[in-house]
Amino acid sequence: MFAHGFGCDHTMWELVARTFEQDFRVVLFDYVGHGQSDLTAYSAERYSSLSNYADDVVEIGQALGLRDAVFVGHSVSGMIGALASSKAPGMFSDLVMVGPSPRYIDAEGYRGGFSRAQIDELLEFLADNHLGWSAAMAAPIMGNPDRPELGKRLENSFCRTDPEIARDFARVTFLSDNRDDLAAVSVRTLVLQCSDDIIAPVEVGEYVHAGLANSEYRLLEATGHCPHLSAPDEVIAAIRSFV
Repeated sequence: MFAHGFGCDHTMWELVARTFEQDFRVVLFDYVGHGQSDLTAYSAERYSSLSNYADDVVEIGQALGLRDAVFVGHSVSGMIGALASSKAPGMFSDLVMVGPSPRYIDAEGYRGGFSRAQIDELLEFLADNHLGWSAAMAAPIMGNPDRPELGKRLENSFCRTDPEIARDFARVTFLSDNRDDLAAVSVRTLVLQCSDDIIAPVEVGEYVHAGLANSEYRLLEATGHCPHLSAPDEVIAAIRSFV
């Protein structure tokens, strides 16, 4: 099961997911409010925490009868997958977290990469000017300035997301603190960390690895926050060697 990150949809995983179709049953989906999902099913009240998104993952898994599945989550979906694995023991035997972060805001003894003021400014910018935010943030998040087409693809994905839903999901994502939830994750986990990621610095990936009871950590040569787009072959190789 491949899960997308903020402002994206299932198509972001196509380059990676299709290589596993011969050996695995592959599940791709869009969170409610994203991609091809039913926008009328979205409720800001219901989706006010990552735990509610994890409930949807569990519901999908139950509908498909998943047992001992592999959950691959990008960015915020790394934590959503962690929560889902705790909610439904036996559904997932393995987790792969790509650029995960349990908390984006710095705290005493913890570096998340952003101050509270920076996150507040980011959220205000997104709420005031969704298209401007998308244009300004996509390229830095993607990294790889020598390949501007990648940043443009991410920008287009951001722009396709409903502005109000994007605002809500951004608040849930960037204000969450799931550090304590790491201890409840018992399944085998692979943490894939990019070497130059403005959203989830190396220290964050190392923190996630240290907080999990049964995890492997791999620092990728890929840069930016979306290695499944910028370096799919490296991500595929890492997942294959793990599963």
